Amino acid sequence: MARLTPQKVELHGHELSYVDSGTGPVVLFIHGILGSQRQWSHLVDRIDDDHRVVVPDLFGHGESAKPTGDYSLSSHAATLRDLLDHLGIERVTLVGHSLGGGIAMQFYYLFPDRVERLVLVSSGGLGREVNLVLRSATLPGAAQVLGVIASAPVLERVEALGRGAQKVGWRPGADIGAIWRGFTSLGDRESRRAFLATTRAVIDFGGQSISAHDHLGAVQSPPTLIVWGSKDRMIPAWHAISAQKAVPGCQVELFEGAGHFPHLDDPDRFARVLRDFMAAA
Repeated sequence: MARLTPQKVELHGHELSYVDSGTGPVVLFIHGILGSQRQWSHLVDRIDDDHRVVVPDLFGHGESAKPTGDYSLSSHAATLRDLLDHLGIERVTLVGHSLGGGIAMQFYYLFPDRVERLVLVSSGGLGREVNLVLRSATLPGAAQVLGVIASAPVLERVEALGRGAQKVGWRPGADIGAIWRGFTSLGDRESRRAFLATTRAVIDFGGQSISAHDHLGAVQSPPTLIVWGSKDRMIPAWHAISAQKAVPGCQVELFEGAGHFPHLDDPDRFARVLRDFMAAA
């Protein structure tokens, strides 16, 4: 995505950054917690030759504003609706990863006429279980702890240890790389505040506090594809089977050996699966 220049639009009094590339049926990519539009950048060239690809930074993430306010799924969904209105786009295929999957499902629940298809990648909102690291962000004092461990001296030391380990043969996988890039974005207070507000909107210490199962049976689901990594340590892969039971007829693709970011572990396969799904559905 280096050849693409992100644009900005003011929504609700704050700037939202997004990439808009290509022409044709529209695909809207939604990243997860600590993510950004960069996590989808490798897919733009694979999709935008015959599709229009829209890739925003959610509020509180990336190059978008990090205001004090509402970071609920409904608020994010409404912001994406307003972005589509600004771009003159009526209907989209939604592709949501992790938190972005929860936002995609909430978007469909609120604005079903705007959604052609739904693609959920290692999605939140399909079960209670979630990694302890995210659950710990809901504890009292998390802001102070995060301010210390995301400080420049600590990050520099961890980065130096990582470089040393790579010299002796360690190769970080897609999960570690993506999570590290997200974690290093928390160096300023506004980013940390937005991260904690986003996490606490969907997670408590017991696990995920928002369940899409409350709504799945109440609406007619669009054509749905669920993609998961078999070695996801953030959200267990069996959530995909649970969702398949709740959404009859949905397609499930399990990426063997992949972690929480299957679209980064095997981008060629992901692009192929996505293209095949959009062509068939």
